[in-house]
Amino acid sequence: MVTQTKVHLHTLVLVLFVVHLSQPVCVDIPSETNAVLGKPMKLTCIYCLTRDELKSKTWVNWYYKPYEENDIPPEKTHIFKFDIDSPVDLDGPYKGRLRWDGTQDLQDLSISIINVTFNDSGVFECNVIREFVFDSFNPSVSITKEIKLTVKAEALRDSAAIYSEIMMYLLLVFLTCWLLVEMVYCYRKISKSDEQAQDTATNYLAIPSEQKDNPGAPVTK
Repeated sequence: MVTQTKVHLHTLVLVLFVVHLSQPVCVDIPSETNAVLGKPMKLTCIYCLTRDELKSKTWVNWYYKPYEENDIPPEKTHIFKFDIDSPVDLDGPYKGRLRWDGTQDLQDLSISIINVTFNDSGVFECNVIREFVFDSFNPSVSITKEIKLTVKAEALRDSAAIYSEIMMYLLLVFLTCWLLVEMVYCYRKISKSDEQAQDTATNYLAIPSEQKDNPGAPVTK
């Protein structure tokens, strides 16, 4: 009975440990800044919560402004918002072109452009307001993140992929050269062995036939 109780306790500890490890981890990663014409594009905005900040109310506002031209300050347009409970697609140039891509815990507050156009090049601004719920007071914190988006007609090749491709070609050239050296070395070694065998056969044939037939006089007592 004691053994079964120990086994159950060990199993319970293991399960709790696995559940603790399986909890999602928030990582604040920057957003991609290059978009491809006609493709969807995720604008990443992450605001991680600590253990003490899990009880909170969150408001998110997304803005867009084109790049500055001729020293004229661009006008900022309110294009999307998340109001505590649900996302709201605002009227304007992005009406029907944006999709909420955030998570339920409201640590990921991203949105996606469904169909990117050249007019989407510019600065997107993610403004997050959190009001934390504590027993005695309700402090609030506000952060703002900017994403400078550039739209290209075609996708740019990843620099890591280009580097890997170059290294692959260099490795192939090195292996080819090494194989050629090995083939030349083996060929020379086989040729040398053949020459030695031929010299041995020639020397044997050069011995007079009398010596072959009579290798030596018999020894008599």
